[in-house]
Amino acid sequence: MPEISKDFSGQTVITTFEMTPGTAHDLMEALRDAYDNFIRHQPGFIAAGLHMNDAQTRIANYSQWRDRRDFQAMLRTSEMRERNRRIAALCSRFEPVMYEVVAAF
Repeated sequence: MPEISKDFSGQTVITTFEMTPGTAHDLMEALRDAYDNFIRHQPGFIAAGLHMNDAQTRIANYSQWRDRRDFQAMLRTSEMRERNRRIAALCSRFEPVMYEVVAAF
C-alpha cells in the first residue's frame, strides 16, 4: 500500500486514464492484471493504488518507485509495451506524470 510522506526520496508517478463507463471495468481488470502479474515484480517497484471515479469515466493510478530509472525501465520492457497497447485500446487517453511529494497532511 502506498504511503505518502514528504520524506519519500523515490519516484511518485500518477497516471490518469479517461474512458467511457462501458470500458471502465475492463480497463480496471487490465490494470489489476498488469500489477498482479508483472509490474509489482519489477525492480524498484514499491507500491501502487488504483482509484475509479463514481461516473466510471476516469481511473487514477498512484505508484511509487525506488527511482525514475526503475519506472522507465519497466515501461521499456516488451511485456509492458504490449500491455500498454491493450490498455490504450480501452481508453480515450492516458498520461503518466512523475511527481515529487512536497507535503503530506
